[in-house]
Amino acid sequence: MIASFPARSMNSVNTAAPVQPAISDGLSRVFAAAVVSRQFRDMLLKDPREALQKGYLGETFLLTPEEKLLIASIHADSLSELAKQVYGLLSHAD
Repeated sequence: MIASFPARSMNSVNTAAPVQPAISDGLSRVFAAAVVSRQFRDMLLKDPREALQKGYLGETFLLTPEEKLLIASIHADSLSELAKQVYGLLSHAD
């Protein structure tokens, strides 16, 4: 005997991926620099405005004024804490 299952329309299946906040290339580069350089990471945590202004290895970050303000407004003791706060604020900005 073959079991029969009720037919489901494609409309009843939720195939949408969860919405994730968009992280710009500039912010991604900031975090990449902070991961590979302890010196940059320490400066980013202590004085984010200076870190963003100086850049990393002679390269500056292409950030919007809002992204610069976001990074500068966060007070974090670790890179993971900074990332969590940035992600949290970006996810609530939509």
